[in-house]
Amino acid sequence: MSTQEAITAGILVIGDEILSGRTKDKNIGYIAEYLTAIGVDVAEVRVVPDIEDEIVAALDALRRRYTYVFTTGGIGPTHDDITADAVARAFGVDISVNQEARAMLLERIPEADLNEARLRMARIPHGATLIPNKVSKAPGFRIGNVIVMAGVPTIMQAMLDEVAPQLKTGRVMLSETVRADAKEGDVGGPLGEIARAHPGVSIGSYPFADELGRPNTNLVVRSREPELLAAAMADVKAMLAARAG
Repeated sequence: MSTQEAITAGILVIGDEILSGRTKDKNIGYIAEYLTAIGVDVAEVRVVPDIEDEIVAALDALRRRYTYVFTTGGIGPTHDDITADAVARAFGVDISVNQEARAMLLERIPEADLNEARLRMARIPHGATLIPNKVSKAPGFRIGNVIVMAGVPTIMQAMLDEVAPQLKTGRVMLSETVRADAKEGDVGGPLGEIARAHPGVSIGSYPFADELGRPNTNLVVRSREPELLAAAMADVKAMLAARAG
């Protein structure tokens, strides 16, 4: 569902384990890269603890600001998995065991083992649609412009694959990279002049250590317009050539 309008997204990562550093987030970069590739611009990322008020406040802010909000974490079987409750509260709807979600769980879990804790994964806000999960069967869900996914990366990725074809998408951001063979500070001045001369283009510099451990910089030019991208990159390459002598 491609459109010419800008389609934006916020990412909300939920979990005390992320904020404490016990769990290293692997989802933000994946989601951002995935969405960028299909024409959805990630504009903001927030990380909040397992506190319902904090989740609701962040959801309310993000869902009013962006086309979509993607959440990860907090939809498992334990007492601190409260994302579904927070989403229901944010939308002002009830929440209860969804029979379709329960049936999905039974595809993997024997009914005798479907205890109260595991059944929490079938509690879905009323009015939400389910997001199938081919990895562990416990579904995510979508309500309004909020897409609720698991925190486990393989499961989140499977859910994102399921929901992506249903999203509105905009024009894909084009990108080209050139290695500067210079320190970031050495090209910062002229790069700023080029950026000012090409207001419809985003130009970034990203320092790294090269193969010998020496400081180097990648220069990245981004635009939705191929002609603008080409013109700006031509100026960047000309600047680097002039600098190299």
